[in-house]
Amino acid sequence: MKKYTILAALLALSLGSCNKDYLNPSTASQQQVVNSSDGLITLCNGLQARYTTGGLLSVIYNSVAVGGLTTKELTILNVGNIEEYNVSLGAGNVTNSNGVVRNLWTQANLVKANADLVLANAGNAPDAGTRSGIVAYASIFRALSLGTLAQFFEKAPLAAQENAPFVDRVQVLQSAVAQLETAAAQLAATPVSADFNAKIVPGIDLPNTLQALIARYSLEAGDYDKAIAAAGRVDLTKRSVFNFDDNTRNPIFEVAFGNRNVFEPFNANLGLTGALAPNSADRRLPFFIRTNPTATQNLGTGFYTANNAPIPVYVPGEMLLIRAEAYARKGDVPNAIIELNRVLTKTPANDVYGLGASLPPYSGPATAADVLTEILRNRDIELAFQGFRLSDSRRFGRPGPGTTGAERNRNFLPYPRTERENNPATPADPVI
Repeated sequence: MKKYTILAALLALSLGSCNKDYLNPSTASQQQVVNSSDGLITLCNGLQARYTTGGLLSVIYNSVAVGGLTTKELTILNVGNIEEYNVSLGAGNVTNSNGVVRNLWTQANLVKANADLVLANAGNAPDAGTRSGIVAYASIFRALSLGTLAQFFEKAPLAAQENAPFVDRVQVLQSAVAQLETAAAQLAATPVSADFNAKIVPGIDLPNTLQALIARYSLEAGDYDKAIAAAGRVDLTKRSVFNFDDNTRNPIFEVAFGNRNVFEPFNANLGLTGALAPNSADRRLPFFIRTNPTATQNLGTGFYTANNAPIPVYVPGEMLLIRAEAYARKGDVPNAIIELNRVLTKTPANDVYGLGASLPPYSGPATAADVLTEILRNRDIELAFQGFRLSDSRRFGRPGPGTTGAERNRNFLPYPRTERENNPATPADPVI
């Protein structure tokens, strides 16, 4: 991996690989930026901008595209969008020159590297409350970036340096969780200052998001006790969102759901079949799928309905399903069913985003295998179009590429050609 640094402006985060920096005298240097609270807060805002905005370049767009197109959650509308089309074909059609793969890798690594830069210099903020806000915010985007890499790649670098070594994805997740725990402890000891709140982009609930991401990535790493505890600490009545406007646009609406040119939901059942097919009475379906679209309307809605539509960092149902899955994998089926039923019976009126199934409680066999299948079905619906389906399919052992009834067309993505050409430590690409 190339070394990622901030070369100049307060707002622009740039990738540099030269030994010599040519600085614009009208802009602030990297050292000037990281030596002040205002500079560090502005860099925090830049983390969110790179992660969420920029349409085709954003981490959100590319993770949703890959997660959906590899699992028949989404379908291509125009094969002229060749990069996305090849992802939808899967297998060997997804090469290390694919633009979606490249953007996902590069942008996530940029956010992670710049979050590390903020964290390394957070001590330069003299006020403790401002410092705790900076650490929490940067830790969140570091974790989101590392978690995204672990969802789609077998290994990733943790260090931002020339020829950075790669580590296994579980180690990537554990690194994300460790930093989140550090930030959560600091935030609990020292609440965020008014100055930080006044200058940061609003929308993200720091204490709840830290716990939600600890739960998410602990589950993925197989630390079920930690996942259960962290998810239980999240206040499910609070929202935590990425906000957008007509200048910084919701990337899924801007590129895809606002038109019929790139992709849309595979069908009204979210591409789910067999044991995973949704109950037709599930009230979450009309939340995510347009009931009577016109010829020019995309089938997809959900959290992608306008340029200024906010996107949740997590939804309450994810926390309940994390607890349900973790209990089931520990063999505690009764508690798994209790948490599952909180999702099944939740009504739109009882969810902060209006997302509720309004279904009867689970009545299937009380075995871990059957309950886990029901949990996966509900993850596929509750977390639709959020980029989780590929990693969920692997984790739940669903039929993989080349097998009968395959539900995904790849297991992991190849490493981008740009990484391989610049980093001799890049591992061999996965077979599929």
